Amino acid sequence: MSTPVGPYTPIVRAGDWLVVSGQVGIVDGKLADGGTTGQLEQALANLDALLASEGATKDQVVKTMVFLRHMSDYALMNETYLAYFGDHRPARSAIGVAELPIGALVEIEAWAFVGS
Repeated sequence: MSTPVGPYTPIVRAGDWLVVSGQVGIVDGKLADGGTTGQLEQALANLDALLASEGATKDQVVKTMVFLRHMSDYALMNETYLAYFGDHRPARSAIGVAELPIGALVEIEAWAFVGS
């Protein structure tokens, strides 16, 4: 897992829910290579690690928010997102933003339901 780039908790358990703070594609203290695709792949790996730290998996994710620096990367994001989630389809928002922390091109946050 990467160290947060700000004063927040990367994952919080709230009853039957896990709330994962926005993850950027950071590894070893720097952004992953490969543009939006490479950064999203790393952000999703970071998301996996945070979920696993609480005994959860991506199959329990019910909602995501994806923030894109360039909406022109929407199709690339969708390809990477589909490769990660497969047939599992959480509810999702995709939002174009002016800037992201540390110059990232993409950020993803997630909510996972871990109750019965």
